[in-house]
Amino acid sequence: MHRVQRAIIMAAGLGNRMRPVTLTTPKPLVKVNGIRMIDTVIEGLHQNGIYEIYVVVGYLKDQFMGLEQEYPGVQLIENPYYDTCNNISSLYVAREHIENAIILDGDQIIYNAEVLSSEFERSGYNSIWTDEETDEWLQTVENGIVTSCSRNGGKCGWQLYSISRWTAEDGRKLKYYLEEEFAQKGNRQIYWDDVAMFCYPQAFRLGIRPMLKGDVIEIDNLSELAVIDESYKKYGEME
Repeated sequence: MHRVQRAIIMAAGLGNRMRPVTLTTPKPLVKVNGIRMIDTVIEGLHQNGIYEIYVVVGYLKDQFMGLEQEYPGVQLIENPYYDTCNNISSLYVAREHIENAIILDGDQIIYNAEVLSSEFERSGYNSIWTDEETDEWLQTVENGIVTSCSRNGGKCGWQLYSISRWTAEDGRKLKYYLEEEFAQKGNRQIYWDDVAMFCYPQAFRLGIRPMLKGDVIEIDNLSELAVIDESYKKYGEME
């Protein structure tokens, strides 16, 4: 078994699909039923004994400053590329911390902290089995190993969520390939997840960590936000 020693929270994005709410508030700091999304992430990590936490910030970065005082162990890392590059840039600036790390987005809601457990057998993503059609990334798993991933979704597969763990060895590989793609090749408009899943899949033998629907909620747009928190329905009425 491996053990997570640190966490990297991705929180630099513009949150365009949740405008106008995110015009003045970065998406991870948006309150859902009175609680900021990133608070559920950090508190879930703390419940699992993970206190070395790096939050990668960019858009409206000053609003995150208070986190370092509110939560012991939190450190901010600035991503100067956030407005011109995809999120590969956020992991690139945090690449020195990937070994024995859990990487997750700050704009999701953790309802079951057990899904952030620090113990893990192999590198890979938290995933939910789905029989239904989805347009999210969908993995095929054989004997516990991810053998392929579809960008266009499908059905009867393991839907990938934005929570992943990386062993020391795989973290070093991921760091090397991040530098290769971002710095050497200038490939700056891909997701960081592309590096392991599509650019260099032969370099990793990823597994999955099963979880249940409802353990984690990813909110992609304003409509989904309004379903969970009715106070945001007013924005739909303004359209």
